[in-house]
Amino acid sequence: MKSYDKIIALFVLAFAVITVTANIFLHMNNTNNTGLFKVEVNRVVRELESENEVALDNYQTIAGVFENQNDSLYNSENLYVIREINGRLYRIEYKEQIQSSGILYPANVILILLFLIILGVLLYIRQAIIKPFHKISELPYMLAKGNLNLPLKETKSRYFGKFIWGLDMLREELERSRQQELERAKLEKTAMLSISHDIKTPLAAIKLYASAIAQNLYSDEEKQRTSAENINIKADEIERYVSELTGKLSGDFMLFHADAEEVYLSAVLNRIKAYYTEKLRSLGTNFVIENYTNCLLFCDPERIEEVLQNIMENAIKYGDGKTIRIDISEEEDCILITVSNSGCTLPDTELSHIFDSFWRGSNVGNQGGNGLGLYICRRLMSEMNGDIFAEIRNDTMRVSVVCRKAL
Repeated sequence: MKSYDKIIALFVLAFAVITVTANIFLHMNNTNNTGLFKVEVNRVVRELESENEVALDNYQTIAGVFENQNDSLYNSENLYVIREINGRLYRIEYKEQIQSSGILYPANVILILLFLIILGVLLYIRQAIIKPFHKISELPYMLAKGNLNLPLKETKSRYFGKFIWGLDMLREELERSRQQELERAKLEKTAMLSISHDIKTPLAAIKLYASAIAQNLYSDEEKQRTSAENINIKADEIERYVSELTGKLSGDFMLFHADAEEVYLSAVLNRIKAYYTEKLRSLGTNFVIENYTNCLLFCDPERIEEVLQNIMENAIKYGDGKTIRIDISEEEDCILITVSNSGCTLPDTELSHIFDSFWRGSNVGNQGGNGLGLYICRRLMSEMNGDIFAEIRNDTMRVSVVCRKAL
């Protein structure tokens, strides 16, 4: 902010110097002689040739007319010309008539207007761009440090209003994720403590029965058989607790939310096209979106875009980089958006697992990832009352997103 203010101050100073220099230059070149004295000298000469009396009141520049009567003809402090008329010499004195060229005033007006326009633009940039940006420049740092409690103030800035709104949404999402993480950690810890406590009783009984058998305290074969059965019962009880714990820990670990609304299919596909056309061109991949009939979908536009982006990224990662295409088809009241990529190396036997969480196929190679992309797609489509499925045709992976049409 201070650096920009210095730029404005330097601009004002530089413009002032330019204005003063221009005024000095224009002032020095602003006047010129009208040349009227030449015309009037000729008139005087004609008057004298005609032996007429010269009336100085009729002339603007003639100061006097003197006949050569002595040696002082050339002695005068005024401007003059010497003319020989009818055999006699005359000194005709004159005054130069200086006239302003009139450029100084309009030039200053133009300079002032130019100064005000440029200064206005600089001040507008300061107020509308620099100042709002200065206020939000620390926000990403605050979010990274976990300062998520304070909401961001809304602004009507046409340049940063949506950006600040997006940052506030990010803050809310991070805060919600953190709360979910803390809640889940709390539930997991509570479950672990509860089940650990429940396991202690059957585990103690098993140890007691095992110790008794090891010390031959049960000489009766029936008591030994009963002890063994009790051990088996307690082991089953522990197994049940372990299964219960496994079920709690393997449940949904992510919460999803989608706000369905009416959105045109073209709006969704145009954003995908705008994002991936240049990227795939740089990778040398042929990217094709087949012709389609535009229609209204009932979905969350941001979520459906997220789903298609996840599928596209998988196509880039696990395809052969030759061709990626998007086809559109209709089935009853649904639209199917199918993303296909050539060079699929995923075995057919693994296809049923690609939407599982944390699952990665045998074809991942050295590609990074956590196995959540398609799992998230499935959950998001479920939230929008849609569906997603995949199939492999002739070494081509086809992932289809099923969206509801707007009624």
